[in-house]
Amino acid sequence: MIDLVLAAEAAPALTGIDFGYTLAGVVTGLVVGITGVGGGAVMTPILILLLGVAPATAVATDLWFAAITKLFGAGIHGVGGNIDWQVVRRLWMGSIPVAIGVAVLVAINAKPEKVSWLTTAIGVVVLVTAIGMFLAPVLIKAAQANRTETPAKFRNFQAPATIASGGVVGGLVALTSVGAGALGSVAMTALYPFRMTPHRLVATDIAHAIPLAVVAGTGYIVTGLIAGIGIVVDPWMLASMLLGSIPTIIAGSFLARKVRPRGIQIALACVLLFVGVSTVFPFVAH
Repeated sequence: MIDLVLAAEAAPALTGIDFGYTLAGVVTGLVVGITGVGGGAVMTPILILLLGVAPATAVATDLWFAAITKLFGAGIHGVGGNIDWQVVRRLWMGSIPVAIGVAVLVAINAKPEKVSWLTTAIGVVVLVTAIGMFLAPVLIKAAQANRTETPAKFRNFQAPATIASGGVVGGLVALTSVGAGALGSVAMTALYPFRMTPHRLVATDIAHAIPLAVVAGTGYIVTGLIAGIGIVVDPWMLASMLLGSIPTIIAGSFLARKVRPRGIQIALACVLLFVGVSTVFPFVAH
């Protein structure tokens, strides 16, 4: 299903710390710490488009990068009860089973032929992510109106819609490593317009993403073993990125209490819009 063999050939494993990947980790960690968004939406395009990493290796490594990095952010954002565990559990009910299902399908269909759609799929998800981030205030206003005008109907809709949203996010993350933060946050702001304050949104988003990334990342490891090429996660690449991201996600998580995340989200959405368009329509970038 995914070109694991060609990925391994196109991206030889590192043999030590590479500070190019560390710099990418610095940027991503800071963005995730402040906004809760960007573990996949920022890092995966950087790995593929700027650093030339093969798509399957980029996705697999980024999933573990996001899980470990966000674990440090969750500890800080979770202080003071900012994580909404009811919403997290609802998201997990949808995202974890779907991510496991996708991982199983990938493992079953792991073959040595090239599947060229993975980079395009990542670009599409990044593009949708950018649009969702731009439209977040509109979605919030519409949701607040519905919540106020038909409160009983809206409450009955919240739980199943949250589970369904988790399922969509879980499937996208398992395939592309993109969407847990950005698309998850858009869904939460639309479904919980009054409940999700900025700090609660970031903390809840990060808490949801950690086990999801672990499940999806484990699926890629199993797939690599089944395909006979070993683990597709590049350990030195991962270590290089974490060297930069762990300090900056801690700094960003503290900084999030003092800055307006929306301004940073808009800047990030602009970057993601360009990246998504350039990936889906390569001729635009030339």
